Amino acid sequence: MHQHNCVSLVPLFSQLSEQEQDTVNSIVHQHHYQTGETIFAAGDSMDALMIIASGQAKVFQLASNGKEQLLHLLTAGDFDGETALFSQAKHNSFAEALMPTMICQINRTEFQQLMQKYPTISLNLLNELGRRMTELEKRTTQTSTSSVESRLADYLVETSAQFGKNDFKLPLKKKDLATYLGTTPETISRKLGELERNGLIEQTGSKQICIVDQEALEML
Repeated sequence: MHQHNCVSLVPLFSQLSEQEQDTVNSIVHQHHYQTGETIFAAGDSMDALMIIASGQAKVFQLASNGKEQLLHLLTAGDFDGETALFSQAKHNSFAEALMPTMICQINRTEFQQLMQKYPTISLNLLNELGRRMTELEKRTTQTSTSSVESRLADYLVETSAQFGKNDFKLPLKKKDLATYLGTTPETISRKLGELERNGLIEQTGSKQICIVDQEALEML
């Protein structure tokens, strides 16, 4: 993916002119991570805005017993580390690529210079942070009001799009997927079975999913 596309993916930069986006693009650094690679670890210096250009990553913490606790997923267009743009900090969590993932980074010093040059970016950042808070509230509400089946269907369709194919291996463990969707691993297994019996998907192996009827999934 071209860097310009990476920049244009993010609402933070969407109101900039093409020339201004090109200027942002000039300070973008691309990194590619393979499945299972660590993107950052707790204790690492947080000194750059990280934009997911393509792929999917999980952000998690480790409990004292070594077990992972999923915090959230990052997918194409999401960004992380915005606090690093204003102050020095360290990561208190880990991020791992769940599939081949392309990340664009902009370091603090260069970004602050950009904000001085283009005040629109500062306003966009405030608006985007507000939008993310609203989105978080919306997801919390959705978890309590929409069905597990609907949330699972949305996740399968979105993940299929990120892989670029209908046949893929679930990138998350069922317990992590259950945490993400606000349910239990047993319910995930049961709902996958129901979707399969209804002819919407096929389970062709361990965690292997084939979407048979995407339109029907999108309507759940």
